[in-house]
Amino acid sequence: MQAIEKIILGNSLAIKEMKKLIEMVCASATTVLIQGETGTGKELVAEALHVASGRKGSNISVNCAAIPSELLESELFGHEKGAFTGADRARAGRFEQANHGTIFLDEIGDMPLPLQSKLLRVLEGRKIQRVGSNKEIDVDFRLVCATHQDLDKKVEKGEFRADLFYRINVFPIEVPNLAMRTVDVPILIQGIIEKMKFSGQEINVNFSEDAIKVLSNYNWPGNVRELRNVIERASVLFNDRSVSGDNVKENLLRLKVPDPDEEQDELWAASTDLVESIDKEEEVTNLPLPKPEQYKDWFLYFDKMDLRRHLSEIEIVMIEAALEKTDGMVSQASDALKLRRTTLIEKMKKYGISK
Repeated sequence: MQAIEKIILGNSLAIKEMKKLIEMVCASATTVLIQGETGTGKELVAEALHVASGRKGSNISVNCAAIPSELLESELFGHEKGAFTGADRARAGRFEQANHGTIFLDEIGDMPLPLQSKLLRVLEGRKIQRVGSNKEIDVDFRLVCATHQDLDKKVEKGEFRADLFYRINVFPIEVPNLAMRTVDVPILIQGIIEKMKFSGQEINVNFSEDAIKVLSNYNWPGNVRELRNVIERASVLFNDRSVSGDNVKENLLRLKVPDPDEEQDELWAASTDLVESIDKEEEVTNLPLPKPEQYKDWFLYFDKMDLRRHLSEIEIVMIEAALEKTDGMVSQASDALKLRRTTLIEKMKKYGISK
């Protein structure tokens, strides 16, 4: 749909699939849970869902992490005059404001447990009570939630209600991080520049082909939000000028002074810990991507990395994948990883990995 295309920029496969999901669910009243890393643009997905839905009411957004827990209930449900100190007049809450529209609860994983139970009752009955009132008010809204947290794990820890999780996890949409859709970087750059101009900001920055290539090869830990920051930085440093690839690496992306001795110590410690005794006559072929030499590009953007942590995370992912593929059979998983069975068991204990 045209409204979705205007809000969600990009032609990568991951983004096209996400747009299809938005198009499929937008016209219904189904609750949507948007998941993704910080800075990926979850609020844009919520906006696209509302605009494409055709609902007559407003799209009301609430950041559950930004409002103190003692004020969040009043913010959501409203309050009557005299309900608490400072309540000098009655006030409609966000649910009432979203009547016949959409309410977007961003970072719902940070909602306090006592408020989660009240939210569950609202979702079940579509009625709210203002703080300080016993009167129920009917509300017609479409609920969209978002989080960057793993709600499954929060449920296991008792930090998020299981019944609420099942209530909001009706139609999940995963927003891909920018590293998964770097082909969209040129389109996003143009879109961000146009949006900045529309807001009245003077910006006339031209990124060369080499600059676009460097930006497309960057891993973007801060996702689209970080890309916007880089473009805004460019508007300050290179307005009315052309930005080269070297300008991107040296002036627009964060760099720190390298410490060669520290890096060598990390490399030696991690390598000593991770290297296994492998039969020298055994040939290991068909290694999966990324290839080791691809990590050379890391130091185009940063001067150091937490090598021990990075290698540990790779080990955890590969061990879990091997166990999943072999239905938890440790012997078969160790064969797939070309490790001794005892070595794999030790690593599973080290990382707290179960079968």
